[in-house]
Amino acid sequence: MLSTMTSATPLSVRAPVKTTTTTLKPILKPSSSILGSRRSSDDAGLDEDDIDSLQNPRKRQKVEFDLNNIEIHEIGARSVEVIKQEIRKALDSHDQGDDEDYDMLKETLSGKQIASYDEDDEDEVDPALPAKRRQELKIYLVSLASFSPRMGRSCDGLVKSVLQCQWLGRDEQFAKIYVQFLAALVSAQGTRLTQVLSSIIERFTDSRPSDWAVPNYPTVDREAAQERLHVGVRYLLQLFPSAKAALEHVLSTKYPFHDEPKRMHLAYVDNLLKLRRYCPELGMDIMDLIISRLVTIDVEMQMDLDDMDDRLAAMVAMALKSSRDNGNQDGEDEDESDAESVASDESEDDEYTRVKKAKENIEKMDTVLDTLFEIYTPSFANPQSDEALEVFEDLLSEFSNTILPTIKSRHTQFLIFHFGQKSERLMDAFCGTCINIAFESQRPLILQQAASAYLASFVARGAHVPGHIVVNVFEVLGSHLDQMRTLYETSCRGPDVRRYAPFYSLMQALIYIFCFRWKDLIRSVPDEVDPDDLSSYLDQEIEWEVEIKDIMRRNIYSKLNPLKICAPEIVEEFAMLAHRFRFMYVYPLLESNKRLRLSQFSAGAYSTGGALRDLSFDMNDESWQQLGSFFPFDPYQLPVSKRWVEQDYIHWQHIPGLKPDEGEDESEDERPGEEEEEEEGVEEDTATDDEAEEVK
Repeated sequence: MLSTMTSATPLSVRAPVKTTTTTLKPILKPSSSILGSRRSSDDAGLDEDDIDSLQNPRKRQKVEFDLNNIEIHEIGARSVEVIKQEIRKALDSHDQGDDEDYDMLKETLSGKQIASYDEDDEDEVDPALPAKRRQELKIYLVSLASFSPRMGRSCDGLVKSVLQCQWLGRDEQFAKIYVQFLAALVSAQGTRLTQVLSSIIERFTDSRPSDWAVPNYPTVDREAAQERLHVGVRYLLQLFPSAKAALEHVLSTKYPFHDEPKRMHLAYVDNLLKLRRYCPELGMDIMDLIISRLVTIDVEMQMDLDDMDDRLAAMVAMALKSSRDNGNQDGEDEDESDAESVASDESEDDEYTRVKKAKENIEKMDTVLDTLFEIYTPSFANPQSDEALEVFEDLLSEFSNTILPTIKSRHTQFLIFHFGQKSERLMDAFCGTCINIAFESQRPLILQQAASAYLASFVARGAHVPGHIVVNVFEVLGSHLDQMRTLYETSCRGPDVRRYAPFYSLMQALIYIFCFRWKDLIRSVPDEVDPDDLSSYLDQEIEWEVEIKDIMRRNIYSKLNPLKICAPEIVEEFAMLAHRFRFMYVYPLLESNKRLRLSQFSAGAYSTGGALRDLSFDMNDESWQQLGSFFPFDPYQLPVSKRWVEQDYIHWQHIPGLKPDEGEDESEDERPGEEEEEEEGVEEDTATDDEAEEVK
């Protein structure tokens, strides 16, 4: 061990002076770490070849290291002892209030002074000087390690300069010495642990050689730079096991903000996943972090798209196509050339910014989700295995704690949708989770409603969800619906979404399931029905599964009047299907509901209209007193990652002959109260009227 280096051993303990030279050893003896257990450099990622290059620097440079001094055979380089004296003098002067030498030391250790020498005119500077300066910076780090116990709060500026040193873009030996210096600093100054980890983790967003390049050094490629980062993290984690708790916090605080460039997000996630491989203890925390931040981007992306008109949405689609055609999906080339096609006039800067932001958010979502699908897939190779269930339970935890409480999440939930359909065991786990949340009275109302929507959407849209599960879920929900109706009807004066929201959200869930999975709710059909011809089911005497009809009839015609509260577009589709399948005829009820004002039944201040006047609401606009039509598994639209789920969901199927032809008169007893003009109907691929667009 160099006498000029520090370890966890007290500095007063010196090795005896030797007359022969000895190879360079790591700054910290792993066996003497005060925070960690015994580790080898090989365990930390500093393999034998790496250590050998440090221990035998003569293989690369003419520098010999002795335990008590360094003999520099390369002309012009100063010894460790000389540099140690310089550092000691600077620190002593700094303690006395004289910062001239201290500031020069900070400049030197930041690496900037070396760069300035490299940029001097070649005619005026010794051509060998840049190499000597680079070598000298290594000796500064080796020497500074001896002073780690003095680098407390009074030396914050010096520590900051060293941590800002651009070490990734230098040679391999420098990177190893730098990592060992960091370990020495943490060993002597335990409070610096978070600061040191932060200095490494903040480089996780670097993705281009220019981010870490140093003048007059060979270019270091991305893979090599990332490997150096992870060698550093792994080394610190193995020397100081307590660092894991600090690292978890640092990973969260250093995660790029949602509006940071796409390349930064993708680089950070890539590095997090590399970290997850060698630090499995943080695996769940890392995935939780990625998914929670992904949900944030997902919501913002969807809100931005919802605020755009059709023209801007089309521009986003054009920008995405241009990016894919140019091979720029990975975000490495941030030249913005792909977005210039959507807006080039200066007067359209605002539109250009909105389009570019939406495009980047979509690509962030798309790439990260594609990666997550790929990571999780091997765990479900045998979907009946305990491993698959264990991983799925982790996903369920992410779903319950992060995705479910978030309004407007649009794509992140498809992880659970895709893997939840791998086996009936996993389907049961997901459906059970949703049912428990939906019917636990202590849960917030918004979570109960969201759970009902997720369950209905999963069962309705899941292409691999078998018919008997559809029937079972329908009956379970129907049973709970009956219980709610019995409880609520005693105090019910009329439909009121504020007082009876759980009932209405559950009723809407059943209607939604019926619209998509009506074939699975049928017990038998007449012989003339062709299962491959949907139109052959129309106007037939169909036998439905036991209780299905009664459940719907009891609750639809109750005092709670759910068809007045449920989303109008879903109610309209249900009414049409129920009528043509001779399941139920609800058009007279819909007609009478048109004359019913929800405000007369609203609870609290709303019953007097006071709140309506205060908020300047239109008394004729009752949409705010009705349920929204959000169902979370409407078709997946991200262009790249959709390959994972394209076979997972049921598309909306148009039934020929269900709607009357345009211009054809329809008798009043078939469709009472319908407007003369053609109905908007249901767009392809969705049960709502605003989800069919490719981007939205």
